[in-house]
Amino acid sequence: MTNPFENPEAEYLVLINEEKQYSLWPKFAEAPAGWTVVHDSDRASCIEYINANWTDMRPNSLVQQMHTTA
Repeated sequence: MTNPFENPEAEYLVLINEEKQYSLWPKFAEAPAGWTVVHDSDRASCIEYINANWTDMRPNSLVQQMHTTA
């Protein structure tokens, strides 16, 4: 069986959670609780979307904490 996260011909979703972390997810699978679909396309487009939008790898709670303690 092929890894469903590496099939260049499959359709994918880009998910985001409350920590503003992104995930590539196969379209055939239901998104896990706590994650929201923000993009829906082929694998290459989804990876491009993630690379363009997930520019800060820190969890949102850490970013907020750093802003309040600075």
